[in-house]
Amino acid sequence: MPRSLSRREILKASSALALTLPALPVRAAAPPAEAVTPQLIEAAKKEAKVVYYTSIDLALAEKIAKAFEAKYPGIAVRVERTGAERVFQRIGQEYASNIHAVDAVNSSDAAHFIAWKRDGILQPYVPEDVAKFYPPEHKDPDGLFASFRVGLSVIGYNTNLVKAEEAPKSFADLLDPKWTGKIVKAHPGYSGNVMSATFEMVRDIGWDYFEKLAKQKIMQVQSSTDPPKKLALGERAVMVDGNEYNALILKESGKPVEVVYPTEGTPMAVGPNAIFKNAPNPNAARLFQSFLCSVEGQQVFIDGNRHSIHALAKPKPGRPPISAVKLLKSDPVAVEAQSEEIKARYRKLFGV
Repeated sequence: MPRSLSRREILKASSALALTLPALPVRAAAPPAEAVTPQLIEAAKKEAKVVYYTSIDLALAEKIAKAFEAKYPGIAVRVERTGAERVFQRIGQEYASNIHAVDAVNSSDAAHFIAWKRDGILQPYVPEDVAKFYPPEHKDPDGLFASFRVGLSVIGYNTNLVKAEEAPKSFADLLDPKWTGKIVKAHPGYSGNVMSATFEMVRDIGWDYFEKLAKQKIMQVQSSTDPPKKLALGERAVMVDGNEYNALILKESGKPVEVVYPTEGTPMAVGPNAIFKNAPNPNAARLFQSFLCSVEGQQVFIDGNRHSIHALAKPKPGRPPISAVKLLKSDPVAVEAQSEEIKARYRKLFGV
């Protein structure tokens, strides 16, 4: 089985050699915002499909696809779902081989979009909703991508195995010997959410924390969707960095899962969406991007327990708005620069 290429190798293969934001191509300005027009819809229907690579869990990605297909009959969405790092590797390998199969992309690692922007393979496109209702920090100044989702990496526990008063309230609490052999954790080499979370925790808490955590006999899994599932099955009592939305979905379905927002701050990952310059279905890609960034598209996302930054989108009743959660600040540029070092050091500590 061939080994997976590293992020750095993929960037070299596609001639992306710089590692800092100032080295990115600079445009004069973002293109004008574009509304959804009958002409765009008609052109998209002639293409009849859009190919979407995403790290959103499959069930929600398919709900989003079905909502789009219901709104625009005759245009099928082909969802290709895998972990964020695998999405990045796949696109890098395809483009290095001059294969242009993907129309639109979402990743939970915003650093990927910095790399793609630097490569010059994204298509400028500003949906009307992005121009009107998105905060400046959640849209690329050159109009190449916009935040589609904000994900949180939370602590959690199985309520059948852990009493509320004994549950961990902080990352520091997870170092207590009572949790040895009872913790599940996702991997920054697979999950974009966890890559961002690991960077933020290293920056704000330090590598010494991970050195101590590695001694707790961790169950190591891949995606940030996996730890909440292990809690629900009772395979582990607590999790370090499962994603919030899967944990809440399990809780709402009656599973014994509870979410904890750590006192140090909750790691945050921004997940942009973009379309590609060589998209085989460019009009369907534009229409799909507009839908995803609309209130209607965002509502499907919110109903799946995600956070939206659209000014007109309303949070799901009964869940804390993101403004009420103490957050660790994201920094995609720094993640892009440090990702290989983070993965290498993490593997050395955890042996995986």
